[in-house]
Amino acid sequence: MLLLFRFWLTLLVVMVIWNTIPGFAINNMYEAFLFAIILSAVNSIVRPVLVFLTLPITILTLGLFTLVINVFTFWLAGEISYGVHIETFSAAFWGGLIMWITGFITNRYIWHVNIY
Repeated sequence: MLLLFRFWLTLLVVMVIWNTIPGFAINNMYEAFLFAIILSAVNSIVRPVLVFLTLPITILTLGLFTLVINVFTFWLAGEISYGVHIETFSAAFWGGLIMWITGFITNRYIWHVNIY
């Protein structure tokens, strides 16, 4: 239940990013769906490893380095996905920032409301 909720929220945020951020292009809705799947997989598998490996830098920057990790995972998912084109660094930055804020709010909501 929790994974489905997070996936649909990721898909919704990807659709918002697609329509608002210049430099972020998706060919069609099917590609957006695949990008959301790939982004969820990258965030589930690669992101925890990166957070662990960069823990000293994250501590020194008081947690702000996780934004760099989110931008990287957003860019990586765009490179893996076929129909998604992240053309500029600013598109990757704003996409990663929006995903970071959404994940932060979602995690706070999940742990306080216990929807699972």
